[in-house]
Amino acid sequence: MSSISVHEFSRQIGSEIGVSDWVTITQAMIDTFADATGDHQFIHVDPERAKLTPFGGTIAHGFLTLSLMPQLSEKMHAPAIEGVKMGVNYGGNKVRFLAPVRSGKRVRGRFKLLDLEEKRPGQWQQTMEFTVEIEGEDKPAVIAEWISQFFI
Repeated sequence: MSSISVHEFSRQIGSEIGVSDWVTITQAMIDTFADATGDHQFIHVDPERAKLTPFGGTIAHGFLTLSLMPQLSEKMHAPAIEGVKMGVNYGGNKVRFLAPVRSGKRVRGRFKLLDLEEKRPGQWQQTMEFTVEIEGEDKPAVIAEWISQFFI
């Protein structure tokens, strides 16, 4: 994969920086997330009961879909920033769950750089618009601002 300097990266503010590969949301992923969070609502874990809902089957937890940010970011087709030693999550803004993701559907992430600021020498904070698209559907599953920091 190619790489760019942080200063080249800063010139992309306001631009889409990448789109990830598609990831399939499986029932096993949903069940594992339910076990990890204790959220076993039937719309997530009971396919027979969930068939009777307007969703027509089980759906991923909204927070499961949101939690795919790091994975989708890693699968994004964009140049790496030169010299990055590590990155950490800082927070999120304007998180909205707009459409359910049914078990078996594929999703991908779309990333737009909204802001980049050097907080102190070698410590950068970026704000990304993160959109989770559902294959074959017009409405995204999630849209959020993702704030993270990386260290050079």
